[in-house]
Amino acid sequence: MVVDSVFNKNKELNNNNMLKIENSQNFLHSKKLVVKLIERSNINKNDIIIEIGPGKGIITKELSIKSKKVYGIEYDLHLYKKLKHMFSDIKNVEIIYENFLEFELPEKYKYKIFSSIPFNITAEILLKITSCSNPPKDTYIIIQEEAARKYAGNPYNNECMRSLLLKPYFDFEIIYKLKNTDFTPIPKVNSVLLHIKKRENILINQNEAELYRDFIAYVFSSSGKSIKERCKYIFSHKQLKRLSQDIGFQTTDSPVNLSFEQWLRVFQYFIVGVSIDKQRLVYNSYSRHLNEQKKIDKVHRNFRS
Repeated sequence: MVVDSVFNKNKELNNNNMLKIENSQNFLHSKKLVVKLIERSNINKNDIIIEIGPGKGIITKELSIKSKKVYGIEYDLHLYKKLKHMFSDIKNVEIIYENFLEFELPEKYKYKIFSSIPFNITAEILLKITSCSNPPKDTYIIIQEEAARKYAGNPYNNECMRSLLLKPYFDFEIIYKLKNTDFTPIPKVNSVLLHIKKRENILINQNEAELYRDFIAYVFSSSGKSIKERCKYIFSHKQLKRLSQDIGFQTTDSPVNLSFEQWLRVFQYFIVGVSIDKQRLVYNSYSRHLNEQKKIDKVHRNFRS
């Protein structure tokens, strides 16, 4: 069944290697609130649920009532032991000691995710969820509001590279705003429940996915404040002017001012209306962006240490 065989019972539970999540995560403390949040989801008795970091089990318990099976992936040894004891008699709950970032998500089964995740690894968790070969049908995660708005983009925030890269494949909706006092300890940032829904019909053809990714990365990584400045090497002045009139934007607009739907139309024109030589200018832009980001992250890590 899904991940039954993933957990190696002979795995050494090593205190030195575990993440000290209990000391860095904020936990919900109201059963009533947890029930309300799950009721806002579409989880039902036929669903297999993966919970990232069950923590103290308050969400896990309610998920076990609402769903067919719950797999709790916990990487804090102290919490893992407590959870194993707490759910030892509940047959549809399995607690797995593992780092979710290394956990193998199901390849052949439909599943959903419902979790309150550690804010300090939000980007890594969402990258794993959205880039795996079989993404969850629905993901419900409690995360920092600022991060949720960036991923969701319009209508909660201006679009950014992050939101535009994901929207051909996922819908985003903020469905509940939590209070800081809903958590223990009380966080200094605002939190929301974000719903990420896998699209039944993706909006970018598979053979165009890499080009779309490079196109968006090229535009958002190029220098200049306006679309005109950033796209001057891939669109002629005449092409940009025509696009702006047809799609409804100003060439002096910042890239973040265009909606996802507008960028989709710009990309569709880029495929058919731009020469292969100009299309080549965007090739590998996404991988270059990732390499630059890794360098920045390394500098930040070295600075903090």
